[in-house]
This record gives sequence, structure tokens and C-alpha cells, in this order.
Amino acid sequence: MNQFERLESNVRSYCRSFSDTFSKAKNAYLYADNGTEYIDFFAGAGALNYGHNNDYIKQSLLDYLASDQVIHSLDMYTSAKATFIQRFSELVLEPKRYPYKMQFCGPTGTNAVEAALKLARKVKNRTGIFSFMGGFHGMSQGSLAVTGNKFHRMGAGLPLNNTTFMPFPHGFMNSFDTIDYVDSVLTDPNSGIEKPAAMIVETIQAEGGVIVAPVKWLQRLSELCQRHDILLIVDDIQVGCGRTGPFFSFERAGIVPDMVVLSKSISGYGLPMSLLLLKPELDIWKPGEHNGTFRGNQLAFVGATAALEFKETEHLEAKVLKKESYIQHLLYHDIQKLHPDLEIRGLGMIWGIDFSRFPKSEEVSAKIARRCYDSGLIIERSGRNDTVLKILPPLTIEMDVLQKGCEIVMESIQHFLQGEILGEVLNTNREIASS
Repeated sequence: MNQFERLESNVRSYCRSFSDTFSKAKNAYLYADNGTEYIDFFAGAGALNYGHNNDYIKQSLLDYLASDQVIHSLDMYTSAKATFIQRFSELVLEPKRYPYKMQFCGPTGTNAVEAALKLARKVKNRTGIFSFMGGFHGMSQGSLAVTGNKFHRMGAGLPLNNTTFMPFPHGFMNSFDTIDYVDSVLTDPNSGIEKPAAMIVETIQAEGGVIVAPVKWLQRLSELCQRHDILLIVDDIQVGCGRTGPFFSFERAGIVPDMVVLSKSISGYGLPMSLLLLKPELDIWKPGEHNGTFRGNQLAFVGATAALEFKETEHLEAKVLKKESYIQHLLYHDIQKLHPDLEIRGLGMIWGIDFSRFPKSEEVSAKIARRCYDSGLIIERSGRNDTVLKILPPLTIEMDVLQKGCEIVMESIQHFLQGEILGEVLNTNREIASS
């Protein structure tokens, strides 16, 4: 038993899948203490869009540390915050003509989700929130209330109220118009469901199994919210910051949500930071009404500013779209052809290979993920019962490394399928022999 198993809480999770002790990382590689190198298709669950130890961002952080500038400041004015606000406005908001103000919420995404829900209720003077089946929004109480996963919800230890879950356009729900259903709930005087203050949605349900909301669906959802005087909150924590190509994942739909939640890769370097973007007319907070000790993470501001500059100078959006084309072609033309029950979904540089149609699908995805790890690739599972293999590399991954990682995925699936076919043949031969 190592010191982690002996002294660290049982709540630890990812280390149970990736059991090595890691000591070094660079761009799309992680290196274990024993010298083994791994291609990283996990990217800190989406917190490392710009790769491990990005040189440009790292130098900005080192320069800042060496100059003895402010590290912690609560929400006081600092040069690091001023620079980030200015550059975020110049490079993201102004070119896209988004009207948002910025609220710095604390170290993680759930802090910004909590702020968004709290503000929505304050603005609309309503208590209810509509969320969507399959959605994941965080692990604190308010965020858990709008998260669908039963396992995580049970961890709250008390009832999670004031949320109504609506159908997301996936699976059997594709058999009916989910927007019409939501509209009917809101207009039917006998539905028993009161109008909410807001709807919170992921344009791509990442933890839900890489389920991509159609453009038309997002447009209709936005129009529905406007028509019913309901605020629309987009949770862009995992699929924002360039993951789908453009900075925001909802840009493809041409909508302007009332609030946008960012975290994970917003700091550029994996440093704790969360950000709530809100339309100016919604900013009715009283001073200090929502706060937090670490809402002024100066190193995160420095990293975030450098990340925005890096994204521009490296033309990262175009590179993401080029890599998207490669991943999409390989998944649809090579991997999907391996078995008729495989389902492929994704956008930009987040893709899922769904094994849910297989018998014992959770075991299948676990075996394939383990084979990937044994072959030098770190890859996560997500979705209902963890049946989806999730491809989530750093956006900066070199093309040859991306290809090598995808080859490991393909070989791991082939290895499993060949084993299954061999097992079926052996079982058939045993049955023949016994008869």
C-alpha cells in the first residue's frame, strides 16, 4: 500500500484509472516517475487546452513572479486584473460584439455556476431553474441541484430542490420535439411546473457523453427563453476557450446567452479561475453580496492574458479546425467501421466513441480505456454508465502525436473486438464438442 492509499481519502478518483505517479509534463505528454511516457487525451478534464507547461504562458508567469507583483488581492484593483480585463475585451468580446461584464467568482467552475444561479433568481425573483437531462454543472450544492447524474446528486446528503429537468435532444428524446415539449410545459396552465428564473445548458454535454446540441435546437432554445422572459445561462466550462474552434462553443449558433460560465482553461495554465459573463442590465449585485477569498487569483489573470495572446498569434482556431477534420475523418471512416454498434459524436477537439449498444457496455469501455493506458495513452470515459471513450487532447497537440494517440485508440478497440470474436469461436467449438 502506497502513501496515497494509506493517507489520502477514498474520494480520489482519476488516480484509480491512471495509477502511475506523474512527475513531469510537456504539451501533450505526461511522464511517470518510472520513465514511462503517456500521450494525454485527457488534458486535465479540459483545463489544459494550451497544453502542459506552455512556454509562452509559462514565461509570462515566471516574469510576473520574479517582479514581486501582487499574488493575492481578493477583488482589489491590480495591474494583472486590469490587463486581463482589457485584453479579454479587446480580443474576445469586442470583435464578437458581445456586451458582457465580467464577474470573478472564485477558484473553480462550480463557484461561477453558483453565482449565475443566484443572480438569475435575484433578477427574476423566481426560485426555479430548468436544467437538462445528462447535464453536469459542478459539485457544490446549487450546481449539484442542476446536475443530472444520480451518483453525484446522492453525495449531497440532502434534497436538491428548485430544479426541473428537461429533455436534451439525444437518444429516445430525438423521437419528439424537445423544444416544443419545454414550450408546452411553460404554456400549459395545468403542467404543475412554474416558470423558472433561468435555464442552464451545455451546448455539448461533455461529462454527459459528448452529446452535441444541434444549432437549430440552440437557436430555438434561445428564442424560447426570450419569449418567456427566462434567462439563458450557457455553461462553457469544459467546451469553451477554443475547444470547438471559436472561443465560445455557442458561436456556431449565433446566439447571445444572458450569462456565460467559464473556468478550466480560462487561466491558460491549469491555475484555478472562474469567470461569469453577464449582460450589463443583469448586474444588480450589491457590493460584496457574492464574494470569495480567491476571486483575485493574480497568477491566473496573468496566465489567462498570455493564453489569449497565444491563441491569437498562433492562429489556434484554424489549427483546431484542421485537427478536427483529421479526428472526424478517422473516427467516421476507420473506427466506426470496426463495428456497427459503435456511435461517434463530437465537434472541434472533443469527441466521443460510444459503446452503449454493446452488451456489458461499461465493462467494454473500461477494458478499452485500460488497454489505451497500457499502450501509453491517457483517455477518460464519460456518459451514462461511463460507456463513452472521450477524446480531449490539448488544442496544441502536435499532429504526429495526435495521430499516434488516435492509432492507440483504434488498436485498443480492434484488440477488444478480436478477443470477443475469438471468444465466440472458442465457445462455439466447445458447444460442438460437448454435443
